[in-house]
Amino acid sequence: MKSLNSLTRKLAMAGLVSVAFVGSAIGADKKYEGITLTLASQNDQFAAVLAAIAPKFTEETGANVKVDILDYGSLLTKTTTDFVGGTGGYDLVTMDIVWAGQYAENKYTVDLTEWMKRDAAELKLDDIYPTLLNALGHWGDKQVAFPFAGYANVLAYRKDLFDAAGLKAPTTMEEMVEAAYKLTDPSKKTYGFVANGQKGPAVAQDWMQYNTEMGGSILGSDGKPALNSEANIKSLIVYKDLFMKAAPPGAVNYDWGGREESFRQGIAATMQTWSVGAPGYYDPSISKIVDKVAITTAPRGAGLPKVYGIGGWGMAINAGIKDTQKEAAWAFIKWLVSPPVHKEFNMMGAGSFLRKSEMTDPDLLKKFPFLPVIAETFEHGDGEYRPRIPQYPEIQDLLGTAVNDVLVGNADPKKALDAAQEAAAKLF
Repeated sequence: MKSLNSLTRKLAMAGLVSVAFVGSAIGADKKYEGITLTLASQNDQFAAVLAAIAPKFTEETGANVKVDILDYGSLLTKTTTDFVGGTGGYDLVTMDIVWAGQYAENKYTVDLTEWMKRDAAELKLDDIYPTLLNALGHWGDKQVAFPFAGYANVLAYRKDLFDAAGLKAPTTMEEMVEAAYKLTDPSKKTYGFVANGQKGPAVAQDWMQYNTEMGGSILGSDGKPALNSEANIKSLIVYKDLFMKAAPPGAVNYDWGGREESFRQGIAATMQTWSVGAPGYYDPSISKIVDKVAITTAPRGAGLPKVYGIGGWGMAINAGIKDTQKEAAWAFIKWLVSPPVHKEFNMMGAGSFLRKSEMTDPDLLKKFPFLPVIAETFEHGDGEYRPRIPQYPEIQDLLGTAVNDVLVGNADPKKALDAAQEAAAKLF
């Protein structure tokens, strides 16, 4: 999800809020007095919560944290320019799961491996899901970012529509596709399916998720691109058909914000999405489906193992800043992911779960009853369906054009993926 929701905007407008935290030993003597950390943040749901929570870190350590909230494209462009130019404009950067290879190969950020070993007891690493530790910042023998915002790929659906049609929550992709067609009724402005169709990262990322669940893969067994495999072509044919017959009008232009809004407004019956958006479905100020929504694990193709897509963000430290800045930045990361602070981070609506203990916390469970679904996804998570390789940004661009061309009718699936494959092969 790449846009601020209503809760985030409210926090942003409210400014800096006072939050009661369990006392922290980090920087009790304010050893970082006078230091300012600038954090480049993706404008997901956690962004304004980071801005709201940062003054508490200042209160405890003396270090100020300035949060610069950026859209997905600007975040990648501005921070990459900063890394390459060595200008040190950002001390901390939120790193998407798929940028790990690029960060590691180019040595953009501090390798946190030794610091994590040194501070393992403080970090309580055994309480963090191994799938998240491995996917959100780990590459080869390096840890180029520390996870702070785990996302589970889940299926959100209208239980009232499913019940009325005598349908059960789909567990396979075949069941989901069948239900999407059955629940589509344009005369009632109800559509069975919604997904990102917008050219660029939006459609590329959503299709890659569906493609994996339909048995496709972006890379072959040799680690090279296999964009035009038979399974991928078949997947894209099904995807196009869903957009033509079961998606709301205009869905080919939806990004994450448009997709989520269509579901919250009751237009779509099913939507695969990131768990970060789930709190909004239960918020009556922005949702019309508060008592009609349910969340379950994402469907898989019949016969495929129950391995679920995971995503999210790590927090990285710019390798080009001074050592004193690096130390303060690491202190901020440790503070943010500490159990009491990270719990409060999520109680404030960040939607960025990380720890096993959060899945059974009574306060969090009361507020977010779908946590068991997230827990199951994290336990059996796959962070590789969008390959975390250095060439990922270019592959995403190629697919973002190819898939959209298919959806808007400018190309057929095979020709579009053949062209994308030819271009992708040159990257290797």
